[in-house]
Amino acid sequence: IAIIWVAEERHRYAFNSFGLPWTLSLLFFPLQNSRIPLFVSSDVAPAEQEKLFIQKLRQCCVLFDFLSDPLSDLKWKEVKRAALSEMVEYITHNRNVITEPIYPEVVHMVINMFRTLPPSSNPTGAEFDPEEDEPTLEAAWPHLQLVYEFFLRFLESPDFQPNIAKKYIDQKFVMQLLDLFDSEDPRERDFLKTTLHRIYGKFLGLRAYIRKQINNIFYRFIYETEHHNGIAELLEILGSIINGFALPLKEEHKIFLLKVLLPLHKVKSLSVYHPQLAYCVVQFLEKDSTLTEPVVMALLKYWPKTHSPKEVMFLNELEEILDVIEPSEFVKVQEPLFRQLAKCVSSPHFQVAERALYYWNNEYIMSLISDNAAKILPIMFPALYRNSKTHWNKTIHGLIYNALKLFMEMNQKLFDDCTQQFRAEKNKEKAKSKEREEAWIKIENLAKSNPQVSSMCNHLTSPVFHLTTTVCVCVCVCVCVCVSESVYVCVALIFTKKVFSVSQFCCRIVLPFPSYPIKDSMCSYYDFVDTVF
Repeated sequence: IAIIWVAEERHRYAFNSFGLPWTLSLLFFPLQNSRIPLFVSSDVAPAEQEKLFIQKLRQCCVLFDFLSDPLSDLKWKEVKRAALSEMVEYITHNRNVITEPIYPEVVHMVINMFRTLPPSSNPTGAEFDPEEDEPTLEAAWPHLQLVYEFFLRFLESPDFQPNIAKKYIDQKFVMQLLDLFDSEDPRERDFLKTTLHRIYGKFLGLRAYIRKQINNIFYRFIYETEHHNGIAELLEILGSIINGFALPLKEEHKIFLLKVLLPLHKVKSLSVYHPQLAYCVVQFLEKDSTLTEPVVMALLKYWPKTHSPKEVMFLNELEEILDVIEPSEFVKVQEPLFRQLAKCVSSPHFQVAERALYYWNNEYIMSLISDNAAKILPIMFPALYRNSKTHWNKTIHGLIYNALKLFMEMNQKLFDDCTQQFRAEKNKEKAKSKEREEAWIKIENLAKSNPQVSSMCNHLTSPVFHLTTTVCVCVCVCVCVCVSESVYVCVALIFTKKVFSVSQFCCRIVLPFPSYPIKDSMCSYYDFVDTVF
């Protein structure tokens, strides 16, 4: 038996169904002067249990202050905790106790969880580190936990009837439930995840609305705030939802993948929810393999340039995608994919290079590479061979030798051809480098042989030069700029043609002189030098 107390008015910290605080005072008075039996007591007739259940639900609508004054009302906090715990046991172990009058009372109690969340302790949206950062825990969790647990048992009960509950668990209820996913307490988000999943499974009419509202949360997160605490939990729910999609996939679901899930890869806090995101993407590809090409191309588009840990995450996800890829789809993406892998193998960050080289330990990926070696080996060979000699990490050397060995065993003739081609390109680069050095020596010698070099040097030391230095630099910069992959080399004329004042130089040499675009190779400027000289 227990003494039951109810509130005549709501607590001043309570919130109504619209999330607005009530301002009425809390006034306790005993339900009746005698002790009230518990639900399971033999003293309570079955007809009275429903009435007692409703009374206890109303009692638990009273909220208490756990934040500003944790030690206040300790007795009544314990009374509420005991009542909640008792109701959880009652609804779990008894049948035919969820009658129609119970539904509005349960929802009326549960909506007290809907509240305005406190300001974030991390307003800048910096990446949360589970190993270093401590989450902010909800002060009222002793009561909130029991309310969540009670509501879950209520939804999972064999007596639960969605047709009756849909009058009370509606779109507004779901919207306020979704708002709580931004709570910083991971315990609350875990309960919310399970609760929303149960609602999605029970209420068919709310499914499209739930997906739409989750999409809106993601859109705000990607394009506006870049801060939300519940993205991982929402993605986990979506993973189960995607797994249940019927085939063929609706266009709505494909748009969700391309416009919502894939852009989530570019957010700076990706590490917080990446495992759940990768699972959702792979689920889509298992449902429809034709989505592989846009997914892989999007990953390459969002590939991080300067964030090595994020690059490792992309490599992990890409391997998961390759594990389920169809050979016909692999052919469509193999060239851009392995060009990116070649860059990763060449990365000075050893974890990036190591993770990329682990692809050669995957049997299915190796079978795909073997079938398309003629396209892949010429892309990968230069990066592998070069880094086998130059990479600073010894572990990377061993992994590269393993990859080269596998390529050699795969197709010896192709491997030899790639080796010869690589050596020829190296010799060509050396010849170009030597030619470049000789050209600059030629320019220096011609400059030294110009009799006006001495007078020009005197001009450079004169006070007037200080007034024209800025103009001269600007002119030279403007002349020697890259325009449509063309470089205009006119500065060499300063040393090889007649030197005038700055204004004369601009008018007589730079402006009337034809432009000589340098395309494809910087070494082609030698034709220009020969023309000038």
